[in-house]
Amino acid sequence: MKLKIASAITIMAGFGLLASCRNEAIPNPNAPSMEEIIKNPTLTQLNSLVIGSESMMRNRLEIYIDMVSVLGREYYRFSGADPRWTDMILGKGPGNTLPAGGFYASIPWDTRYNVVKNCNLLLQGIENSKNFPNQQIEDGYVAFTKTIKAYQLLLILNGTHENGIRLEVSDPFNPGPIVTRPVALEAIATLLNDADALLDDATFSFPLSTGFEGFETPENFRKFNRALAARVAVYRERWADALTYLGNSFLSQAAGASLTAGPKHVYSLGTNDQVNPLFLQEENEDEMQIAHASYITAIEAGDDRIGKVRQRAAAVTVDDLTGTHEMRLYKTQLDPIPIIRNEELVLLFAEASAQNNALPAAADAVNFIRTSHGLTARLDLDTKDKLIDEILKQRRFSLWGEGHRWIDLRRYNRLNTLPVDRPEDNIWTEIPIPLSENAK
Repeated sequence: MKLKIASAITIMAGFGLLASCRNEAIPNPNAPSMEEIIKNPTLTQLNSLVIGSESMMRNRLEIYIDMVSVLGREYYRFSGADPRWTDMILGKGPGNTLPAGGFYASIPWDTRYNVVKNCNLLLQGIENSKNFPNQQIEDGYVAFTKTIKAYQLLLILNGTHENGIRLEVSDPFNPGPIVTRPVALEAIATLLNDADALLDDATFSFPLSTGFEGFETPENFRKFNRALAARVAVYRERWADALTYLGNSFLSQAAGASLTAGPKHVYSLGTNDQVNPLFLQEENEDEMQIAHASYITAIEAGDDRIGKVRQRAAAVTVDDLTGTHEMRLYKTQLDPIPIIRNEELVLLFAEASAQNNALPAAADAVNFIRTSHGLTARLDLDTKDKLIDEILKQRRFSLWGEGHRWIDLRRYNRLNTLPVDRPEDNIWTEIPIPLSENAK
């Protein structure tokens, strides 16, 4: 990685990482404590927290994406080290709830909240610092931090759904209450809108990795912020708001527009850096992401998105589940993982337009996606119901393996359309709050 994100783990280890809502940082006797740093941090120290925040967003991301993808029956996660991927997460057995003590609850919660807490420290340090040469630079730090904090809270809420999340975790011994999903979405939207207002006249004096190439200025970072705001607005069924936000994002339906454009998590072989955790070697026998058969059977002939999977030399069966194709979204361990990209924005535009009764605009957006992947345009998308069905279909194939299908079907009360592969399996609607949080 070209920028300093590779050293962020070392930097943040010096500051001390918080492992859960309750755990405290371990002091480093050879470095000033975080409490001392944030009393009046220099811009260099604030920059370290910015770098650390971006780096930490990647931590254990594979657990979140694998989890929501398995829950949405996009692929199976066969693991020789952990049978819970085909047992608990697929609802195998007589129980009617997903146990709260599993890694699928604790790891996404803890790792995303680690970033939230790093953002809280950054905001506290920004408030205390007397080293800003002007208000525009201070506004830049705040806008970046609130945007990243909102994004991390949204990922947590994507899992817990109606179980809610905590918004206030500054005090590890006295965290705030768990709030409902509507309250959480309102708070996330507010963070994004607050940041958007600051970006009007902000200056960025901190470095970002090459994953934010093209979005490293306040003007273009604002387009990323508005893209996230549009996703949140769609989740809230605020269709007109979503269209407004998309108009200020990096959405493009121009001929030849890149569908992959957008900020990304980037990886390298550098010291203390990470490689893409979703990359698995072809024909791996111990750890596998095996596409659900319905992905292969439901895709239209000529659709180039079939290239997201690769047929294995032989079918593989684990725990009475069988598949013939493995995920090949990532061809090398250095491939980036998208945060949000233009293809999702086009489909968000289609959805918001359809729900706002702008049916021709929605149909044009859907057909832009279809023709971009080698399919012919549909000329019969003349009702809202037809459009929503087609939008969900295109989201399935366009965003496969990126953590959306389970959430999409849940939004439309269609989880019952997911395949149940074994008679004893269940479809879960949400992830429980981690068991470790119950006493707080």
